[in-house]
Amino acid sequence: MKDNNCGYCQGGELLAKFGIKICDLDVSQLILFKEQSKPGRCIVAYKDHVSEIVDISDDERNRFFADVTRAARALHKAFSPDKVNYGAYGDTGCHLHMHLVPKYKDQDEWGGVFQMNPDKTYLSEAEYEEMMEKIRECL
Repeated sequence: MKDNNCGYCQGGELLAKFGIKICDLDVSQLILFKEQSKPGRCIVAYKDHVSEIVDISDDERNRFFADVTRAARALHKAFSPDKVNYGAYGDTGCHLHMHLVPKYKDQDEWGGVFQMNPDKTYLSEAEYEEMMEKIRECL
C-alpha cells in the first residue's frame, strides 16, 4: 500500500524535501535526514504506508525493530555518539517511521529532547554521499 502524497512512499521530490535514501533494509528503508545538526541523523521508514505499529503483524513489527537496531548499530559504529535518541511521530505524515538521532555530550540539546528540524546544518552533495557511504559500510 502506497500514498501518492507521502515522501516515504513516493521518494523523488517529496522525499528530497527532507531526506536522501541510503538503502533498503529488510522491511524498511534507511533515510539520511538532510538537516544534520546531529551528525548521522537518520530515519527508518516502514516499507508500506501504515500509520501505527499496531497496523502490522507481530512478525513485521519484530522485523521493523530489527531494522531500527541494525541502523542504530551502524550509527554507533560510524559516528560514536554518546547516545542515540529514538522518536516515533507521525501527526502530519501518517507513515510508520522512527527518527534515529545521535546525541553528543559536547553539543546543544544534551539532556533534552531533540528538535524535530532545527534547520541549522545542511551539507554539500559530496558530504551527504560520504556520510551515507560511511553508514552503508557499517551496516
